[in-house]
Amino acid sequence: MGDLRVVLIGGTSNAGKSAVAQVVADRLGFTCRSTDGLARHPGRPWRTPEWEVPPHVAEHYRTLTVEELVSSVLEHYERLWPRIEGLIAQHAHGQGGLVLEGSALWPTRVATLTVPHTAAVWLTAEDTVVRERVHGAGGYTRATAEERYLMDKFLARSARYQSLMRAEIARLGLATARVVDAGDGRSAEAVADAVLTISPRTP
Repeated sequence: MGDLRVVLIGGTSNAGKSAVAQVVADRLGFTCRSTDGLARHPGRPWRTPEWEVPPHVAEHYRTLTVEELVSSVLEHYERLWPRIEGLIAQHAHGQGGLVLEGSALWPTRVATLTVPHTAAVWLTAEDTVVRERVHGAGGYTRATAEERYLMDKFLARSARYQSLMRAEIARLGLATARVVDAGDGRSAEAVADAVLTISPRTP
């Protein structure tokens, strides 16, 4: 993989993208970035010691249906794509190696890329695995009814997003070589091994 310059790691929220991307970046000596850092859509709707849910984020999940939540995030990713594409092109053409992770790496858009030296993979995880991770992160058993409702809404959005993502990957014929199960109990290091078997595009 000596000519690889950009690794794209997509997938739904809490599929393990950030941890795997950092391992891949460390192994390759690349910079690791997240699409969330370019422009963030309303984030996780649960409290942590470092994070209080802003009122507008709670309102977003409280008032929109699951389909509206999915449409909203996909529209956000569509607006963000020109910035993502520009970042990928910069690194593919020689600005140092990059591992870019994020749900904004929608398969349909990635499939249109014409830049060389770029490999893309999508991480998946069963809905039960994502639910367990979110419940653990959000302290679901100790949460209020309102907090649980918001977490449940986030999980429903994540499940629907992943279902649509998998369907699009299959439609594009990418499923066999470009999808890695990151929710089967393997460590981030083991998932990174699988990611690094993906062949890059060449000119």
